[in-house]
Amino acid sequence: MTIQASLSLSKEKVAITLNEEQGQLTIFYSNDKSLFNPEKSVYLLFKEHALKEVGVAEEKLTTRTSFDTFVQITPPWDIEQNFLAQRFMQTADEAGLKLTKHQHEPIPANYYNSTSAYQEVILTILDKFGFSIKASEKPKKAAPAKAQHRWKKAVSTIEFYVDDFDSQATVIWQKRNEMRIKKGAKLRKDVPLNKDGSLGLAARFTKQLREEHADKIENFVTTEDVVLKSVNEVGHFLYYAGTNSWLVLKDKDGKSIDEWTVVK
Repeated sequence: MTIQASLSLSKEKVAITLNEEQGQLTIFYSNDKSLFNPEKSVYLLFKEHALKEVGVAEEKLTTRTSFDTFVQITPPWDIEQNFLAQRFMQTADEAGLKLTKHQHEPIPANYYNSTSAYQEVILTILDKFGFSIKASEKPKKAAPAKAQHRWKKAVSTIEFYVDDFDSQATVIWQKRNEMRIKKGAKLRKDVPLNKDGSLGLAARFTKQLREEHADKIENFVTTEDVVLKSVNEVGHFLYYAGTNSWLVLKDKDGKSIDEWTVVK
């Protein structure tokens, strides 16, 4: 694997910015939590080069786990932090590591391969700096190549429609990390529950998104435009996700947003 990136080194940290807006990771050789950059990101805590904790933090790092080094990962817009953290947890479990446990959103099947591919990039970089998560001895199947989607100005003029899963909406991908749902969108009312009747993580994520925009929703219909960051967030907001939203959003001719933007 060849990874193109820019590197910034100091005594206290190593900052690596991946090319083509594929995110950034910073290795802090310190247990000073105040060094954590105030943005939502995935963090890995190490002690004597052994992984101790994986989580998602926003604004500041709060943990009771003892560590001497921490890694902050800010993935690109199309990689969800919760899914990436969950993938690291799975890899740690496969390696037999006992970590401080956090509850993370399960990875939908249609995001698993892209999340795994991105995790592999991060693991390759960390391994070069002496931080590794030892894989299990079981042979792994080769992961299919990650499907990448790229915003372009021409896409910003296209209206994509949703008319599925008891929801309706018109969506415009107006900027690289801005998806605008036009006012008048109808949101799915019924909440999908776990088998035991409890609220699942996907449903809780949707609940959080809708609460953040509660002033723009009345009787499950948006009264103003709502701007979200990704196709995944749009799927959660409108119909609790649970499917590949890149195939759900389609233009007036039935061409999906995936067909418009996938990098082949």
